[in-house]
Amino acid sequence: MKILVLGSGAREHAIITALLAEEAGHDIVAAPGNAGIAQEVRVDATLDPLDGVAVTEYAIENGIELVVIGPEAPLVAGVADPLRTRGIPVFGPGKAAAQLEGSKAFAKRIMDAAGVPTGRAVRAETLAEAEEALDDFGAPYVVKADGLAAGKGVLVTEDRDAAVEHATHWLRHGGVLVEEFLDGQEVSLFLFSDGHDVLPLSPAQDYKRLLDGDAGPNTGGMGAYSPLPWLPDGFVDEVIETIALPTVRTMAREQTPFIGLLYCGLILTERGIRVIEFNARFGDPETQVVLPRLVTPLSTLLFAASTGGLGRLPRPEFALDTAVTVVLASEGYPEAPQTGRAITGLEEAAAVPEVTIAHAATARDDATGALLATGGRVLSVVARGTGFAEARSRAYEALAHIHLEGAHYRTDIAARVS
Repeated sequence: MKILVLGSGAREHAIITALLAEEAGHDIVAAPGNAGIAQEVRVDATLDPLDGVAVTEYAIENGIELVVIGPEAPLVAGVADPLRTRGIPVFGPGKAAAQLEGSKAFAKRIMDAAGVPTGRAVRAETLAEAEEALDDFGAPYVVKADGLAAGKGVLVTEDRDAAVEHATHWLRHGGVLVEEFLDGQEVSLFLFSDGHDVLPLSPAQDYKRLLDGDAGPNTGGMGAYSPLPWLPDGFVDEVIETIALPTVRTMAREQTPFIGLLYCGLILTERGIRVIEFNARFGDPETQVVLPRLVTPLSTLLFAASTGGLGRLPRPEFALDTAVTVVLASEGYPEAPQTGRAITGLEEAAAVPEVTIAHAATARDDATGALLATGGRVLSVVARGTGFAEARSRAYEALAHIHLEGAHYRTDIAARVS
């Protein structure tokens, strides 16, 4: 199959790695890609993934049979719509449906309409409204930007002044949601959706805080692991029946069919499963630990979701091993990451058994050929093992080989899992 993957991060690298692992002879091109992706498939850095017309013309001219949209920005920009209009299978919701991630208020309205269990929330458009909601819900305070914020729009704090400051900042960019605090273990569950039916992937857990022990600011994610041996029996079935299907079918009734990847950010509270948030695409870094364990060909699932065929497929199968990923971040991440520094030691790291490296923010220096860091989260080191101890050991052994001046990573990913 001739496949175009839009995006430039570790999520897209993981998707491409999974497609290549099928050994099905796929012809894959990535736009714009990154240095790591370019080592494996053709990249086209001239194609703007946010330009739906240009992407559609490219797909037609190059005989693309499936377009996979990785990041949230092209989805919210509506890149899927002109592709779908021209009959090109595309994995990713259209602009209207992508508001499930693009607008926290939209997502809450859909949850209410679908009867999905979630926390109470108030959308505030003024600081006075935000402060009133903060005082109503009480500490810990939860404030979310009502829009895309690159993983930096959520604050959970006991400090009311910090919550007010966060609300003040994001109110300049639109509204904010003040939400009820939900306490419990968090779970990420991805589900393929064709607009009517859904199929689940394996649950994962990610680590949002920057530092060991879940200290420091929120980030886009510093690591993840899968599967989750501590989940109760029937968890995935319950999410499908009470959350995923009601959401997808409510959106279908509203003429905004959700076609693509429904990311359910969940929490297990004393009162049961609750939705923290929805996203409209594969999560990063959870994708890096879910897809390596996938036995069912990923291309089959992507194409079926894009063409309305999920109802004819069995549930995806997964290997029984474990996967752990640890994110290597640039100095200063997340506030002010230092870029342009050289990365070395990747060949030695990749030589560790069952280790792969997903590039997130890398480029080649045209003059020297050196690999450079171009963003905050630079690499995801992914390791598999027969158990979590083995997978963790391999991941951190590989990280010890990698050098990037000032880089940092968490040392406690999956440490409490057995």
